[in-house]
Amino acid sequence: MSFFATADEVAPRLASAGYLTSPAVATTVFLADRLGKPLLVEGPAGVGKTELAKAVAEVAGARLVRLQCYEGIDEARALYEWNHAKQLLRISAGRDEGWDRARTDIFGEEFLLPRPLLAAIRHDGPAVLLIDEIDKADAEVEALLLEVLSDFQVTVPELGTITATRRPFVVLTSNADRELSEALRRRCLFLHIDFPDEELERRIVTARVPGLDAALARSVVRVVGALRAMDLRKAPSVAETVDWARTLLALGAGSLDGTVVRESLGVILKHRQDIEKAAAELDLDAV
Repeated sequence: MSFFATADEVAPRLASAGYLTSPAVATTVFLADRLGKPLLVEGPAGVGKTELAKAVAEVAGARLVRLQCYEGIDEARALYEWNHAKQLLRISAGRDEGWDRARTDIFGEEFLLPRPLLAAIRHDGPAVLLIDEIDKADAEVEALLLEVLSDFQVTVPELGTITATRRPFVVLTSNADRELSEALRRRCLFLHIDFPDEELERRIVTARVPGLDAALARSVVRVVGALRAMDLRKAPSVAETVDWARTLLALGAGSLDGTVVRESLGVILKHRQDIEKAAAELDLDAV
């Protein structure tokens, strides 16, 4: 059963969850849903890749299952593992029954700890599986995903093969820190999300920061755009634009002047070199 009936309804429904997007993004989300294909979303950090998966889950009334990837994550953390402490207690309690009986008992459902991939496959209702920052995981985890995303089934040797009764909507995000394999890319629809244009970002800021003056919202977005055009170590994300707007509202700033910008640059820039560069190159008296 699909989450969306038509491509035209995707953007308005996501907007109802506070996620504003372009027609191109909405169409790709619809196709991933309709075709049952995983959606690989790539782009700079902070442009709304993770939030897209959260918004889809919210508007679809689906369970969000998140696998946060990191260097060193292994199959046990991604797929499943056994509750060893509980198994030892069972063995101790059943010592008089003999090892053969205990060995059979300790590899049952009661002792299985599903991790995100298995949890999403076993969920019998609508689900969104978010595999966040897949580019931070090792190639071994990527190989594991090839098998899971091909058949949406997992084999637990002690229990047999567990197959999804309803395939989850799968979103993989990547900041492109590592090149992903062509095999993984072939299994997915691809979506690149970049920093939004000025008008879309202004709408996002206005929606996320109620009460912000329209002129101030335009100034904030314009300055953030100028910062992104600089050669910075870390360009400000959309999330940081929103944080800056909230900061200015909290400070009671009615307009954006050089003094306000200088005093609040640390909200949107997170490295000293970037703050110094911005202070030197921005025409702060003209903002």
